[in-house]
Amino acid sequence: MNKTNLYQERRLRLAKQILAKSGGGIAIVNTAPEALRNRDSEFPYRHDSDFYYLTGFDEPGATLVMRVSGTSQQTQLESHLFCRPKDQEREIWDGIRLGPEAAPEVLGFEFAHSNELLDEKLSVLLANESAVYLRLAESAESDRRVRHWMKKVRQQSRAGVNPPSEFHDVEALIHEMRLLKDSHELEIMRRAAAISAQAHIRAMQMCRPGMREYQLEAELLHEFRKNGSQSVAYNSIVASGANSCILHYRAGAAELRSGELCLIDAGCELDGYASDITRTFPVNGVFSGPQRALYEITLAAQEAAIAVTKVGNTFVQPHEAALKVLTQGLLDEKLLKLSALGSLENAIETAAYRRFYMHRTSHWLGMDVHDVGSYRELNATTPMDEKPWRVLQEGMVITIEPGLYVQAADDIDPAFWNIGIRIEDDAVINNTGCELISRGVPVSVDEIQALMKH
Repeated sequence: MNKTNLYQERRLRLAKQILAKSGGGIAIVNTAPEALRNRDSEFPYRHDSDFYYLTGFDEPGATLVMRVSGTSQQTQLESHLFCRPKDQEREIWDGIRLGPEAAPEVLGFEFAHSNELLDEKLSVLLANESAVYLRLAESAESDRRVRHWMKKVRQQSRAGVNPPSEFHDVEALIHEMRLLKDSHELEIMRRAAAISAQAHIRAMQMCRPGMREYQLEAELLHEFRKNGSQSVAYNSIVASGANSCILHYRAGAAELRSGELCLIDAGCELDGYASDITRTFPVNGVFSGPQRALYEITLAAQEAAIAVTKVGNTFVQPHEAALKVLTQGLLDEKLLKLSALGSLENAIETAAYRRFYMHRTSHWLGMDVHDVGSYRELNATTPMDEKPWRVLQEGMVITIEPGLYVQAADDIDPAFWNIGIRIEDDAVINNTGCELISRGVPVSVDEIQALMKH
């Protein structure tokens, strides 16, 4: 399937859901706005993920409008793209625009219009439609525009025109579609993971005591761009020493010191898809005894989670498997006191581990690094917080990222102070278990030490 047909097929799948839910209607999806970085400079533009998923179009200032009708046997879909018009002067400054004239053939739309005509056209397209699918409460500006369109439609009432009477959340439908990745998406994600793995290898090989965290970040960025990725998937974490115990630390100016660990959580974005890898390694290339002990506990926890990451199990089972190993390890190393807790089961039930492990083991991965889709079974009739955890299906992609974080404290053996460890890989659920697409970078103690041997 070529890319144009791919996006057409996605729009058709969304249209069928709209038809089944409300008998037809209008869907409106905007791309992301441009954002100023400072007075005369904008942040690098990044499209909205839902919009790109349905269009493959990455220019700012665009809106997708889908008009859906038909029967259960035959869906009728009319797709309109509103985009920036061609403008020779602006294109000299900002780059070539596709323009509405070329969009139908290039992108496979039935209709394309200048975005300057959006308000005028929407008042026509919304006329006599019963249902509207959009992002509910997206922003004050979005709400203002919807009220304006509805006012324009109501003004036609004397001509027998009726405004829509139903409003639905389009994100709920799109996000469930995005949760299951197709072969095109998985191929991009494998390539993104391979690029990120190579960047982690470069950082390990370049690491020396006396360097700064931001210098290792620069090595990551170099490898990302050299291999064709367009951006980071999220702000890279390069955290040394005590900083490794700060979960969302940003690479700073801290010096990498011999005897300390460095935690790198970094991934590139390729063609709109994220990768997400974390590795922890010794700055001098050799794990100390306490560092190795906690690292091997964390790695064992990840392996336990990987073993239950498969079709038919629930989203929470990898977390539960990792939690059991991590908590037992904390008891073995006497960071948790068995005498006070009584048993492993009680340590888990009372969440005693949360002092050292305070996040979950997994999240969805896709176009967004924390990707969309419910973690609960939406068709269950129970209240949302009581719904069962999602059953893993082929084509879902999750991270598996257990960790241990030991801050300095009077009741902790100083040998363990300031040891922060996280190991994270990207897993594609398949019919035999899961495929770890990020294992191009070493993960075992021996592999890491061999790679870093100077």
